[in-house]
Amino acid sequence: MKKLKVAVIGVGYLGKFHAEKYAQMDQVELLCVVDVDKTKAENIAKRLSTKAYFNHKDIIGKVDAVSVVVPTPNHFSICRDFLEHDVDVLVEKPITTTLEEADELIGIAESRGLNIQVGHLERFNPAVMALKDIVKTPMFIESHRLNVYRDRCTDVSVVLDLMIHDIDIILNFVDAEVKIIRAAGIPVISGQVDIANARLEFANGCVANVTASRISAKDKRKIRMFQTDEYISVDFASHDITLISKSNAHGLIPGMDVKQLCFTKGDALNDELKSFVISVIQRTPPEVTGQVGRKALKTALSIMEQIHHTNIRFLRS
Repeated sequence: MKKLKVAVIGVGYLGKFHAEKYAQMDQVELLCVVDVDKTKAENIAKRLSTKAYFNHKDIIGKVDAVSVVVPTPNHFSICRDFLEHDVDVLVEKPITTTLEEADELIGIAESRGLNIQVGHLERFNPAVMALKDIVKTPMFIESHRLNVYRDRCTDVSVVLDLMIHDIDIILNFVDAEVKIIRAAGIPVISGQVDIANARLEFANGCVANVTASRISAKDKRKIRMFQTDEYISVDFASHDITLISKSNAHGLIPGMDVKQLCFTKGDALNDELKSFVISVIQRTPPEVTGQVGRKALKTALSIMEQIHHTNIRFLRS
């Protein structure tokens, strides 16, 4: 069977992991890696026995699919270049920085019968995948995604950097439109918002309270959901789910049954890339489509707009 020729555009912190995973796949030939940092590209290429390029345009016509793992402001132009030359694309989240850019990429992909998958990695977390059979109609959701400071991804707001993970998960489980958004956030270290909180009110009555920070003293990735007769708590880091359901049990909580579900760590990035490769080979829709990525981006941008307006009102008061 002919191997899929794949390249990774951008081999920084996350991109190098993309390259490593592809290099180990039987169905894939890691044709090359690309980075404007020549030393970085050459080092990764040498370690993985592939070629190094320094301009993504130099490999157009040589590859079948690419992972685009560059700073968010560059997503649009690079993805467009490949899509316009019939190359399938996996782009790290967020899909772009504007809805207009997202719409153009989605339009190009659809008109050419190409796949564009958005790298919402948590979709492949074993605990999140298990929630598909557990979450029915959540009425209240609370999430916290807190990271210690790392000197990367500070070119965008923490909303696009971290919060968008939970936005995507929440939108996936709440089958209703977002009607009201209230949000607050501030820059602390970078020139962008580093801490943010948003309250999302959905048309069906569900409320989600979402918090993200990239200057926390320790990492924390948790989400809690309440639905009829059931409480669900998920720890993304430990891949644990706690279920407390109404029953006739006489255990720790009278009238409630407590279950602890634990999942093996797995390799979410490897599963994500394998899913992309399969969708390209079989010409099937990807797990996280461009439209899904656009939906998360739309909510994230609305949150950022609310934060901007809130800060203006605060400064004027």
